Amino acid sequence: MFTTFLVQPIYNLFVFLIGHMPQGDTVLAIVVLTLIMRAVLYPIFTSSIRTQMGMQAMQPDLDAAEAKYKNDKEALTRERLALLKKHKVNPFAGFGALIIQLVVLIALYFALFREGFPVIDESLLYSFVSMPAQVSTVFFGLFDILTPHNIVLAILVGLTQYLAIRLTLRRTPSPTNPEKEAAHKMQSALMLYFMPALMAIVSYTFPAAVGVYFVTGNLVSVFQEWVLMRKK
Repeated sequence: MFTTFLVQPIYNLFVFLIGHMPQGDTVLAIVVLTLIMRAVLYPIFTSSIRTQMGMQAMQPDLDAAEAKYKNDKEALTRERLALLKKHKVNPFAGFGALIIQLVVLIALYFALFREGFPVIDESLLYSFVSMPAQVSTVFFGLFDILTPHNIVLAILVGLTQYLAIRLTLRRTPSPTNPEKEAAHKMQSALMLYFMPALMAIVSYTFPAAVGVYFVTGNLVSVFQEWVLMRKK
């Protein structure tokens, strides 16, 4: 079921894109594929971002409610639910976006590296998808997407991930409670520095195609943050 509904559609789309790229360039195909996937998932990511912005708006009221009803958990729960409804916040939107992105990434990995690529498996192709006349895994003679340990891509992944997270943290609510604020700062620092380093290491360890996917996705995230900040 996983192959039929996730891996095979992505595989066919990827092969279709390769057939329409100059000289069958797979790097350009991955970039376009990533843009298409992010466009399809745009409503989910936007919902997650708007939820975080709503949390920021309701944080002062939430801190006041926690101080007011600190000895009445039932009343505090009712007040929290009322604030969530007032600010139109869905607390599960962020988890949904994360899970869907993870599932798509796993499906993309299977499509690219578990199906014998760059040899195209014709048995997985739909009847309306043609075999590409040429498949090139080398990006303009610079690097092969099937080769790991690309330090330049790893650095780009780390830098773009840092920028995306930094923009995200600018709209993340900061608690007014001193104890919670200290924990929040520690968590933010961990996200800002640990996550980019981790993603850079992952990108360095895996084939370069993974780095291309992450860099493209991070740049899209930065653009989305910029658009939403301007709308705000």
